[in-house]
Amino acid sequence: MRRIGPIERDFSKPFDPVDALANAILYQQLSGKAAATIVARVVALMPRKRIDAAGIAAQSDEALRGAGVSRNKIAALRDLAVKAQHGIVPDARGLARMSDQEAIEHLTQVRGIGRWTVEMLLMARLGRPDILPVDDLGIRKGAQVVHGWEEPPKPKALAEFGERWGPYRTLASFYLWRVAEAAQPAAPVRRSQD
Repeated sequence: MRRIGPIERDFSKPFDPVDALANAILYQQLSGKAAATIVARVVALMPRKRIDAAGIAAQSDEALRGAGVSRNKIAALRDLAVKAQHGIVPDARGLARMSDQEAIEHLTQVRGIGRWTVEMLLMARLGRPDILPVDDLGIRKGAQVVHGWEEPPKPKALAEFGERWGPYRTLASFYLWRVAEAAQPAAPVRRSQD
């Protein structure tokens, strides 16, 4: 922790859970650049210039396909919109009042949204202090490096070991990601003269 230094995050930025989850859906299994392009195209279609339930519902499948959204992701976005309209996906204030487990139970009802995605939302957007996403490979690799283990721990083993970091498992997670990043050797860059 001394080597990495303090990790500072700003959790005060307002956000809309529908927009955040729609972005998570659109970024799945794509490179950052490709996903950002698609998100920008989808946002351009939205009446309020942010992704919300009404905006999703107002778009045809053809318009979303034209923006580069796959059929599977269109189905997930439509499910997100319906679940938001029915209150399963609450607004930011409602989400802030939920416990971590309640948020996970509510939001994982949306097609394409798993536990890991909700944990990232709880950590990065709501600043929940005690989240340890044990299925995250980066966190598991960070724990491997810190503790000198031969291989990354299995999720269940990391959950048990991580109990000692409570009630600050989110901070431990941020540090473990940094450790894993620092441990990665830089990939050789192919230069035009090679």
